[in-house]
Amino acid sequence: MKLVDNLLKDAAKISMKKYTPKDFQSDQDVRWCPGCGDYSILAQVQRVLPELKIPKHNLVFISGIGCSSRFPYYLDTYGFHGIHGRAASIASGLKIARPDLSVWVTTGDGDGLSIGGNHFIHICRRNIDVKIILFNNQIYGLTKGQYSPTSEFGKITKSSPYGSPDHPFNPLLVALGAEASFVARGIDRDPKLLQQVIRRAAEHKGTSFIEVYQNCNVFNDGAFSTFTEKETKDDNVIVLEHGKPMIFGKEKDKGLKLEGFKPVVVSLKDGETSVSELIVHDEKDTMLSFILARMSNLPELPRPIGVLYAVERPRYEEVVIQQIKDSIQKQGEGNLETLLTHGETWEIR
Repeated sequence: MKLVDNLLKDAAKISMKKYTPKDFQSDQDVRWCPGCGDYSILAQVQRVLPELKIPKHNLVFISGIGCSSRFPYYLDTYGFHGIHGRAASIASGLKIARPDLSVWVTTGDGDGLSIGGNHFIHICRRNIDVKIILFNNQIYGLTKGQYSPTSEFGKITKSSPYGSPDHPFNPLLVALGAEASFVARGIDRDPKLLQQVIRRAAEHKGTSFIEVYQNCNVFNDGAFSTFTEKETKDDNVIVLEHGKPMIFGKEKDKGLKLEGFKPVVVSLKDGETSVSELIVHDEKDTMLSFILARMSNLPELPRPIGVLYAVERPRYEEVVIQQIKDSIQKQGEGNLETLLTHGETWEIR
């Protein structure tokens, strides 16, 4: 009994421990290229994790293959480095088996949307309580610069010397189409906003998806410079805030208005358009979330960042657990031998 009491006391101390970002830094050397946007994403995750007050032994980060997939090595939590594109499947199984854990996936545009695309859409539709951070640099970085599922049409790369013939994925639209219950976008060079969306994703119950614009300064440098540089950012990015009108621009003199289902940029100067005419962001509006996500395909419109969509709906693992409880209540504990011999059986001689 004394041993049990001591173990319980130790567990209580761990759960009450106040963490700092340093507590989530592993003893591994971080090996990304100097200047890579991955450093910022790692730093923002490490800054948010202490706020969650989740014991480190209840946190798990799972990855596939790619530069982003080194993430588990650099966090002092449990982690699993999976195979190409399979992080969502591994995370699904873990969350169903251990719903008490906080399960995260770090993936890239190649790992998550190419070979892992099928797994990604199914974790979204099932609404398993897993947090997915997709590093989008619009290139295959680890394998040295081939075009990826998010590379723009006509992209010149080692695997497309005459220009990519592919139509690119819009990750936000893929997640929304698969009915993820939380969809957001951040930028590696906007740490404050990135922390906000990571925090919101952590608090959400259900599949949380964050696309992060991440600069690959070796193979696709400046892919998002229009949305990160001081001279151009304010006029080309709109920060979404629930319940607030959509205003942007260096002088906060531009807004977004709907003409039918089409968003258009309007001027707020000299009373040309009233603020009351602008779109008011509603995170629970399914149609609006698709309109906002689609804006990324239209160069004349600003890029939305922040939380596009956040709703509550039944979670897959909750339903499975309830089914097991109901079955036990009705039929009692299961029996492996009965299960194996149930139904049609035969002998081979």
